[in-house]
Amino acid sequence: MRDSHPDPFGTAELRRLVLDAWAASPARFREDANAEEDYALGGYRDRVVVELAQNAADAAARAGVAGRLRLTLGAGTLVAANVGAPLDAAGVAALSTLRASAKREPDARELAVGRFGVGFAAAVAVSDEPRISSLTGAVSWSSSAARDLIQRIPALAGELAARSGHLPVLRLPFPADGTPPEGFATAVTLPLRDEAAERLVKRLLAETGPALLLALPALAAVEIEVDGVTRALSAAHDGDGVTITVDGTACRWRTGTAGGRADPGLLADRPAEERARSSWSVRWAVPVTPGGGDGDAPAGRLPEGIGAVVHAPTPTDEPLGLPALLLASFPLSPDRRHIAPGPLTGFLLDQAAEVYARLLPSFAPGDGLLALVPGPVGLGELDAQLRRAILARLHETAFLPAAQHRGQRIRPRDAVVLEPALPGLTGHLAPVLDGLIEGPARHPAYAVLGVRRLQMAELADMLASLDRDPGWWRRLYEALAAADPGELGALPVPLADGRLVRGPRGLLMPGPGLDHPGQLSLLGLRIVHPGAMHPLLARLGAAEATPRGVLADPAVRAAVADSYDSDDPGPVADAVLNLAEAAHLRPGEQPWLADLALPGADGEWYPAGELLLPGGPLAEVIAADTPFGTLSPAILQRHKPATFEAVGVLSSFALLAAEDVALDAPDLDLDGAKEGAADVGARLPTGGVPPVAAAVLAVRDLELVDPARWPQALELLATPSLRAALVEPARVLLADGRHADVPSYTAWWLRRHPVLGGHRPTDVRAAGTDPLLAGLYDEAALPADPAVARALGVRISLAELLAEPGGADELLGRLADPGRPVTRAQLRALWTALAAAAEAAPPDRVRVVCGDEIVVADARDALVLDAPDLWPLVATQPLVLAPHDRATRLADLLDLPLVSEEIAGLVESSPIRRPVPAIISAVLPNAPATYYAHDPLIVDGVSVPWRHTLGAVHAAGPGGLACGLAWASGLWPARHLLAALLGDPSSAARLLAEADLDSDPPPGQ
Repeated sequence: MRDSHPDPFGTAELRRLVLDAWAASPARFREDANAEEDYALGGYRDRVVVELAQNAADAAARAGVAGRLRLTLGAGTLVAANVGAPLDAAGVAALSTLRASAKREPDARELAVGRFGVGFAAAVAVSDEPRISSLTGAVSWSSSAARDLIQRIPALAGELAARSGHLPVLRLPFPADGTPPEGFATAVTLPLRDEAAERLVKRLLAETGPALLLALPALAAVEIEVDGVTRALSAAHDGDGVTITVDGTACRWRTGTAGGRADPGLLADRPAEERARSSWSVRWAVPVTPGGGDGDAPAGRLPEGIGAVVHAPTPTDEPLGLPALLLASFPLSPDRRHIAPGPLTGFLLDQAAEVYARLLPSFAPGDGLLALVPGPVGLGELDAQLRRAILARLHETAFLPAAQHRGQRIRPRDAVVLEPALPGLTGHLAPVLDGLIEGPARHPAYAVLGVRRLQMAELADMLASLDRDPGWWRRLYEALAAADPGELGALPVPLADGRLVRGPRGLLMPGPGLDHPGQLSLLGLRIVHPGAMHPLLARLGAAEATPRGVLADPAVRAAVADSYDSDDPGPVADAVLNLAEAAHLRPGEQPWLADLALPGADGEWYPAGELLLPGGPLAEVIAADTPFGTLSPAILQRHKPATFEAVGVLSSFALLAAEDVALDAPDLDLDGAKEGAADVGARLPTGGVPPVAAAVLAVRDLELVDPARWPQALELLATPSLRAALVEPARVLLADGRHADVPSYTAWWLRRHPVLGGHRPTDVRAAGTDPLLAGLYDEAALPADPAVARALGVRISLAELLAEPGGADELLGRLADPGRPVTRAQLRALWTALAAAAEAAPPDRVRVVCGDEIVVADARDALVLDAPDLWPLVATQPLVLAPHDRATRLADLLDLPLVSEEIAGLVESSPIRRPVPAIISAVLPNAPATYYAHDPLIVDGVSVPWRHTLGAVHAAGPGGLACGLAWASGLWPARHLLAALLGDPSSAARLLAEADLDSDPPPGQ
């Protein structure tokens, strides 16, 4: 049936030759089948669209017309129609002959892209029945028709069966009918094999974009129609520019090309077909945005959908890590997807690097240009070789934009970039800094190119030799305003005296409030030229030359320190006093000013801190023989009194402030500081680390007060400026991390000196306060401020006394003084309170009751009474009498024995066991049922009213029985009611009724 078609291309003869060769040598059949299968399933498995476009470009080039290709996919069939030279017999022979090409004539070699006659294998990767219709005739290939012919040859039947029916379809062309669509010279029709082939073709058509037109310059337009939806691509060439339009959206490309004929030696390792083609070409295409006078600006990345691979000139699988397309006549490996290594490839890579380097200077400056600089790490071996070749040339290529002259380009090895690149700084420095370029300082391209990064610190050093007017320096500071101040420490600064010094730190900038600028030079100050002043200098350490700023200058401090030894301290004194007055300093704000030499009333010079202000409060209370001088009235007339107080002249007491003071070795210029620290430390818990006072605020010179003027001095200490140093406790950090508050140094010092009417504050109590302290402390008039009185340690209440560290010891000491009168009720209350004290040192002498008298006895003779039935046995001994439930605690606190520990208390008389009267149960429900009656009761040879021993009550008479039962029942206060009931049982109703009226519940209820 196929033989009935016209056969303009001589397909019958081609089939005969092929079949005869296979019949003569079945191995040749296997070879051809394997080769076609390798191409169809390997290198050309997904290149059908590219190969069809390449054939269309070749046809247009041979015909010398603008190429046009229409790709139509529908109903499971792909049709590729193109203009240009129609198909001829040589072309059909090439398509049917693997590893052979019809493009061997000189003109064809120059124009054609396809080179090896194997690209059509891409067709059988998706179709079993490819067909070509051209103006010169039609030809087809068919898997089924070829199988019929092969099966007729006995020598091949076994081979075909061994290959499961797979055969080399393209080796057997058949005549066909059909013509191309109107307006086209040739149409390739591919009925797609299955749904997988259709999905592949749809994907390849969707991925077709600008790269195809760049790779095939002979194609001017490509139209793609898929299931009725059309997409149009076109290319417009103008010089080295190409505009690719996709569905109305244009993308601009800049190209650089080179070409020629290769030396035969470069082709020696290539197949014969390739050795016959000595021409070579290299083409770069860079996506750009149209620019102005500086040229097009590189986009810095490939448009979406364009694969970053090397084109040879159609896409390969070789990755390319540059934002540009490389299209070159690289030799390909047998799989047609990779570049074959060898001399020719090395030569083409060098040529590509040359073209690339020549292209860069024509682009506009910016990030896009720097993005074209290859990084150091390649995406593959070929990419790595290309990067090395490009970088080797870019080092010597002047393509980086100069900062000074627009349009001038600089070689990377001569370039300098500022780091950081601050706005305006590059332009300002361009006239004075050779090789300075524009651009971001941190771009990775600079590191690859070896561009010198100029850090701000190095820049500051380089500028030190410049001679520029102050205005130029001010503009430089403006440009540097956003820089890291840490790198600008050596920045040059012009001074008002014409010098250029390095580093703003320590310089002064004239500001408001300086009424005597001429005095600044007298103080050795360096002043910034007014024309160069900028806020940056202040951030770098220059101080504004306000009065406070000048006072902060080390030169002023040095002048003050040296003023006392100066031959003429007067000018420095006046200059500093003017500054202090203008700065409105407060006393103590700048303590170093106390070293300023000032004249005294006696004509001598004194440090300000050793002078008294005439008529000041301190001068009224200080003793006449103190080492202080008095300020000269003459200088006092030239400045305000507050100014002298600000520089340290004493109007009131001076304060000393310190931090982190170790109490074991305080380094404080205070009277008794070490003794006070030791006293405080002794009252604190001990540990491996000495206690530390976090902050100390103390009043100085208290030891210089005239003893007769302490009332006025205390009033002065209560003023707001000094009060905190007296009343606020000092916080001490203990070894275990806890904190403890202790009296301030000022309070400690005042407590130890007779500042209240000739008495120490801790030796007196406030009149009308706690009566329990009466007799133990003298009364005294107190300061009006209660907090001041409390800080002084004046005794106000027993509770506050015992709450103080050492308070219990002080109370025991006063109780041991026989000259201090104490009542029996007062003594009982004091012992009760002392029993609750945490600790105390056992006294040597103790206040006791001996019989019915209150006396002071040696502690070795004293006992603590803990059982009332033993009192008759020790009535004549010194006893500490307190509520019985406090006796044990008092014995421990005072280190005294209990009576029950010292007295045996043995019952020696014979008793009679008797029942406890029933009336007792009304008061003591838990009273013993019986007791032992004695007449008399003898204990340790002494007649006693009662004794409670070994759990039994012994009594002689109703009174003794009442006490014994109350003590045995744990209700000692009930003894009086019991005694009345036992003495007059007939009055029980009345006595119990009266008990019911007591404020406290009746005993036993």
